[in-house]
Amino acid sequence: MTPRHFLLALAVVAVWGTNFVVIKGALDALPPLLLATLRFGLAFAPAALFVKRPAVAWRTLATYGVLIGAGQFGLLFIAMRADITPGLASLVIQIQVFFTIGLAVWLAGERVRAHQYVALALAVAGLAVIAGRTDATTTPLGLALVLLAALAWAAGNLVGRRAGRVDMLAFMVWSSLFAVPPLALLSLWLEGPQAIAQGLTAAGASVWAAVLWQSLANVLFGYAAWAWLLARYPAATVTPMALLVPVFGIAASAWWLGEPLPPWKLGAAALVAGGLALNLLGPRFAR
Repeated sequence: MTPRHFLLALAVVAVWGTNFVVIKGALDALPPLLLATLRFGLAFAPAALFVKRPAVAWRTLATYGVLIGAGQFGLLFIAMRADITPGLASLVIQIQVFFTIGLAVWLAGERVRAHQYVALALAVAGLAVIAGRTDATTTPLGLALVLLAALAWAAGNLVGRRAGRVDMLAFMVWSSLFAVPPLALLSLWLEGPQAIAQGLTAAGASVWAAVLWQSLANVLFGYAAWAWLLARYPAATVTPMALLVPVFGIAASAWWLGEPLPPWKLGAAALVAGGLALNLLGPRFAR
């Protein structure tokens, strides 16, 4: 990978990692399900005019949109409102890797390799450390919600895999259409019209900038650049960069929000990140 392309990949994972801090800022004014509705609505509305619908079934787009929209981001935003710190959220959500493997074993009969068992054990040990240290900033409910969000992400991964080789940017844009209705209905039901109106009224320029960052930077720039890199380099060259997402997430939360980094949290992060790295890079080391 050339230095310029390496910097592009680094910019993508930096956007994805620091986004957890941006989410936290937006949640100070907007209810979580309303924020998720706006995120996916703005990811679809302008981009659909310029991005052609991918050649996949509407049912596939709808299933993926509901799983990623209402499942992953709806649950994640609810958890991040008051029940988990952005740094830990950016780390725990990566457990989707192991949920994806588990679902693939269960539904598709894939086999688990020896190094993946070790990787899973490391990640579970890291989660156990986090669970044993829950407090007012990271509650058991928050941890459970983020794990459920990771499970929804994993299910979405399998739906995306079955879609075959498609334009991932177009897939994300058009699936966002189907994330909006369930999120909007859940927001009306659980948060209520009054909270929605108050949130929209209280939202200033910084909040709307955070909403646009969700849709434009994360979806349009992030997935477009990632797909562009994957089209030019082997996946084994590009995908390990994603291991830096929780690194950026934890560092940004510590820097901008003052999230404390006691030894136990760094140790838990090392265990989870070590498991992710072993799962991804284990075959390369074996060769």
